[in-house]
Formats: sequence, C-alpha cells, structure tokens
Amino acid sequence: MTDDRPVPLDEYPVHQVPLSMKHVAGGDRNAYDRCIFHVLDHQGRALLILGLGVYPNVGVIDAYATLRRGDTLHAVRASDALGDDRTNLAVGPLRITVEEPLRRFRLRSDDGFLAYDITWTAGFPALWEPHHLQRRGGRLTLEGRRFVQAGGVEGVIRVDGDEIPVGPEWTGTRDRSWGVRPIPGEEGGRLAAENPAEGFHWIWCPVRFEDRFLMVVVQEDADGYRTLSDATLVREGHRDLQLGWPQADITYRSGTRVPASAVLHLTDPKDRKPLELGVEVLCSSPLAVGAGYPPADDWQHGTWRGRGWTDRRVYDLADPAAHPLAGYGVTDHAARFTLDGQVGHGIFEHGSFGRHDPSGFTGFDSVAP
Repeated sequence: MTDDRPVPLDEYPVHQVPLSMKHVAGGDRNAYDRCIFHVLDHQGRALLILGLGVYPNVGVIDAYATLRRGDTLHAVRASDALGDDRTNLAVGPLRITVEEPLRRFRLRSDDGFLAYDITWTAGFPALWEPHHLQRRGGRLTLEGRRFVQAGGVEGVIRVDGDEIPVGPEWTGTRDRSWGVRPIPGEEGGRLAAENPAEGFHWIWCPVRFEDRFLMVVVQEDADGYRTLSDATLVREGHRDLQLGWPQADITYRSGTRVPASAVLHLTDPKDRKPLELGVEVLCSSPLAVGAGYPPADDWQHGTWRGRGWTDRRVYDLADPAAHPLAGYGVTDHAARFTLDGQVGHGIFEHGSFGRHDPSGFTGFDSVAP
C-alpha cells in the first residue's frame, strides 16, 4: 500500500502548487515550518518559552518547552516521525491548539516534570516581519517568512510541586515562520568552515503596550552593514506606523555580552521627533540551552531521535561557564519597556558574537569592559 495518499488538508482550497499538502514545493532538506511562544511575568520571576516545528523533507516533527525561575531552567523536548495530519500540533506531552486562527491558542504540556495549560489571546493584529534572506558562500542558507503578535495569557504552570497562576500581570508574544533554515547535518559544517562569519549582531523585539504593539528587528554584519531592519507600531483601527531606522545603545554586563539594559532610538515619521524605547532586562533564557537552537550540543531542531522521543533536563544557569556555547547563540530576555511615557512588556531577543565594529567588539573573545 502506498503512503502517498491524500492528507486531511488536501480537502481545503489552500494549495499553491499541484502537490499534496503533505509535501513542500522544493526538495531542500532544510525546509521548515514552526512557531515560538513566550509567556512572561511582568516582575521577571518566570519566563516560559515553547515552540513546535515540522521539517517535511526529513520527516521530523518536534517541540520544546523551557521555564526559567531564578537560576533554574526546566526543559522538556519531544520529537517523532512527521504524520499526515498537519492540523494536529502535538508531539509527546506537548500540544498547541489553534482555537481561533490569528486570535486564540491553547498551549499545553501534560508532562509532570513541567506542566502548563495556558490560553494565549492576541491583543493586536498579526504583523509581517521583513522577508529574511541569507546566503553563505553563494548558497542560500536561510529564507524565511515570519509574522509576529502579542497579547494576553491566562492559565497555570506547574513545576517542582509549585502551581504558578498566569494572568493579567503576564504578557504573551509569538512568532510564526516558515521557509528554509539550517538544520544539523550534510553540508552545514562544510559551508561554515569554508565561509566563516566574522560576526553577527541581532535584535528581535516584540513589545506589548496597553493600546499598541511595537516590533523592532535588526541584523548587522561585522562592520555594521545592516541586512535586516524594521520598526513598526501597530494600533487597532490605525494604519501601521513605521518608526524609521532603529539604532541601539546596549549596556552590557562587564566581561560579557549579556545586556542589562538598552535604548533603541526610533523616529516619529510625522514630525521626525526622536523616540526612545527603553529596555530593562528582567529575566533571560539562552535558546541554545534547553530550547534546541544552535549551537546547542544536546539537541537541535529537525534532528531525528527516533519515534516517541521525549527528554527532560534541568539546567543551572547561575554559572555561565557551565554553558560555554550559550554565548554563541541568541538569548531571549523578558523585559520592561518604556516609550513616550508608556510602560510595556515583551521580549528583547539579542545575539552578538564575533566582530561588531559599532559595538567595539573585535572578535569572538571580545567582551564589554
């Protein structure tokens, strides 16, 4: 019997190429389709990050959830063979239910090690991010389409015998992306060795205020050349407002590249008035620890771990030296933001490694004084 029969999504008029919805229109093994959710306490006492992804050309579906409280990070990761029903967003004990597209989601973990049941409700329309394109050595290594959103969260988290209520003094953000993005294996190592990057500088910043949503994204090369740049303010019932060419002044903890605070300089297009987005870091979670983002050394997204794989870890983040690779990946910082007299909350995602001339970093071993 062939396994190439129609799948449930084939019933719907959503096709864009003459293929079953089981397949993507291209054979790149790095094809991906995934999401990430952030659930953060306004006091910085807890940061829950969770996500799920499918990798159609390697036949993998996987998911993860990490919770930071104090210096302890709990992580649950699950992976399995990709099935035919793409509307079933579940792997092992981790599940995401789309209750109302672009509006309301139920996020669940039934694992006793780290359990949660949270309703995520959008407060603002979803916003497209800039088309993201990246090449290395002439080869396309990343092409992604993403949208971002923020809203409220309500529910409960259970860990270490504690029950943590999630409610009004919490914020939720999310990112949805698909395209081509490197997963471990095949030519990745060779491409990196033959075309080493001198440096990488990244800011990704979704912020929820009471009546508006702000998204800032910046990517720069070693010399400060910008390959991605956007700052957009979203208000219900208003046209999106573009806030110019964002510039960042980041205050790092001495001897590190870990931000303690930052100011993002924006511009009101109506009168060219300077705007300052203040950033106060509350709680941090490196994505290379527990969440499976590169350069994690214990598990990365899209890797085959066999059927029904589930893994549970506890990480001590008190000693940065215990996680030497974390500094070469991106870290998500729950943060308090100020803009034009308003206070908001969201994520200040940042990664800076290698040379970055505007910051004064001269190489991979360079840190703040």
